[in-house]
Order: sequence, then C-alpha cells, then structure tokens
Amino acid sequence: VQLQASGGGLVQAGGSLTLSCAASGTTFRFLTMAWHRQAPGKQRELVATITNVYRTSYANSVKGRFTISRDNAKNTVYLQMNSLKPEDTAVYYCNAAFRSLDEWGQGTQVTVSS
Repeated sequence: VQLQASGGGLVQAGGSLTLSCAASGTTFRFLTMAWHRQAPGKQRELVATITNVYRTSYANSVKGRFTISRDNAKNTVYLQMNSLKPEDTAVYYCNAAFRSLDEWGQGTQVTVSS
C-alpha cells in the first residue's frame, strides 16, 4: 500500500481545510485509516481514526471540529477540519494499518495563522 496525502495549505484561524489521502492497492476496504500530526518540536500525535467498519475516534483536541471519513470506491480517506486554530499547525500524515501492515504517507503541511 502506498499513501499520497494532499490538501494542506495556509488558512486563517477559524477557517477550514480538507485533507485527502489516496491509497494504492486493492485492500483499502480492510484497512484502518488514521491521520496523525506533528508540530515543530513536538511528538507525532494521533488525530483521528476510522476503521474498516466506519467506526471513528478523535483526539480530544479536535473533537467537534474535525471529521474523518472514507470512500472505499475511491481508496481515499479524508479529514475535514473546521474552526481551525493556530495550534492545529503541523505536518499531517495519513496512516494505514491492517494486521502487520503499517504504512505512512509523506505528510502535508497545514499552517493556521492567527
């Protein structure tokens, strides 16, 4: 599985962005997909997860503002980010997991200006 993330950019506080992560291969529907982020000088943290049965979970810091979704027909996972805050500034990475599989995309930069 190869992952290609896109959709990052510069946005003002309070604005919105949608990240996309396209996966190669035919096993996408079995994968648990996740978005992580890493801000400068900080450890990578889990932002949101969606399982193969569409069960979702979120970090407390983004609950109510971010929504993770998937489209199995397009082999793509999305992260809709609303009400963005400067502290959401980070490189966002998508991750795919299934049994022994643990793959990461290249990351996409999100910068939120105050």
